[in-house]
Amino acid sequence: MSFAPGAFRHHPGLAGKIRDPAESFFRDLDFAEIDRIWAQAGLAANPRYSDETREAMRRETLAPWQGRDLWVFAYGSLMWDPAVYFAEVRRARLPGYRRSFCLVDRSGGRGSAAAPGLMAALDHGPACDGLVFRLSAETADRESEVIWRREMMAPCYRAVFAPVETAQGSLEALCFVADPAADMIETGISRADQLRYLATGTGRLGTSREYLANVIEGCRELRIEDPELEELLAEVDAWRAPGAAAAGSRAAD
Repeated sequence: MSFAPGAFRHHPGLAGKIRDPAESFFRDLDFAEIDRIWAQAGLAANPRYSDETREAMRRETLAPWQGRDLWVFAYGSLMWDPAVYFAEVRRARLPGYRRSFCLVDRSGGRGSAAAPGLMAALDHGPACDGLVFRLSAETADRESEVIWRREMMAPCYRAVFAPVETAQGSLEALCFVADPAADMIETGISRADQLRYLATGTGRLGTSREYLANVIEGCRELRIEDPELEELLAEVDAWRAPGAAAAGSRAAD
């Protein structure tokens, strides 16, 4: 199965830059393996939602959209690896939110309890440039389940509908935004902690610094500008320079 004919009609340059869902790790997530990783990380309680809870949340949130096309906003790896078959993609801007490195990983993915890692989430801010995918009414139920398993695996995000701007017109899109009440979200994280977590966090999926670099590379490939990411990486690398890490550690103490 390939993307629908005309999926890239607005932006033919994006064709070939978005991974085929059949090749995506996220298409059929192995929760048993994820549970094993969390257990190895020594988590006292598995934070993952039960399948029943997660599915109930999805159905309640999407009930008003049943039988209709569904738009989904993407700002990180979902842009180049959505793991879903979409009918249309557009470049989009989401007002009121920005990419923010406020998702703290202590579970062994890109950080640990001793050396937390950091990943991106949508937090309040001026605006965020990304992509928006249209899931056709015929496939929205199955494809939204794939996205929900990925984005709503554990308490991190709130699923909200928000107005999104595209060159073809405004629309309402499903957005997964940082939930400040979640244990893994620290919207008030200091810059010092951001740098330390990104510079030292590592786990089974790689380092947090690699994650940041991958986000930057993905944005560059898709011609999405976010100069704040470039500045953040420069500061992380300066922190990692000889002598800087020790100074940063003393400052954190």
